[in-house]
Amino acid sequence: MERKYKSLATARAAGVAGVAFAILMAAAIVLVRVALPDGGDEVTLDAGQRGGVRTALELVPFAGIAFLWFMGALREQAGRAEDRFVATVFLGSGVVFVATLFAAAAAAGTVLGESRQDPSFGSHFAYALLTTYAMRMAAVFIIATSTIGRRLGALPRPLVVIGYLAGLTLLVAGTGVPWSELVFPAWALLLSLNILRGRPPAAARPAAPA
Repeated sequence: MERKYKSLATARAAGVAGVAFAILMAAAIVLVRVALPDGGDEVTLDAGQRGGVRTALELVPFAGIAFLWFMGALREQAGRAEDRFVATVFLGSGVVFVATLFAAAAAAGTVLGESRQDPSFGSHFAYALLTTYAMRMAAVFIIATSTIGRRLGALPRPLVVIGYLAGLTLLVAGTGVPWSELVFPAWALLLSLNILRGRPPAAARPAAPA
């Protein structure tokens, strides 16, 4: 009974953290995209745009913390049944995603401190980190999570298919498709809502006997 309660509590924590991450991440992306719609070309920020970027930068650390909690709870759900290779890819891509996200936020912050200089370099650097590197790590994370969920039989088939499609979209799209960054928080929200509805992301099944 205690083990079952712990499993349910962990699943709920994963769902809540995933929803928090999805909302915070999506809000930060929208704020930055609205303030810097062209990826930083000929940047001239007015007071409203600077406020939007500042708000986005304040949201990013909390989004990263929520994502780490989300990732940890997902891994706990997999337990001993997880495949070590896929689990390593899952963990590594998640950690690199957060690190790259924070680096992109730091680069975007330089836009606010360059009132008399051309802020294009900082904004271009931030967009490159976010769209080229962070989102591709997000793609790997989505694919790894979907693979774990499929192998353990814990994710419904439609969600597995959506996960693979979302991962491939982020791998291929990059900077070529504006607003494609929203695919990641949208997928995280779908997965989290699935968890909160009572389907844990990776309910550990007993390993088959040797």
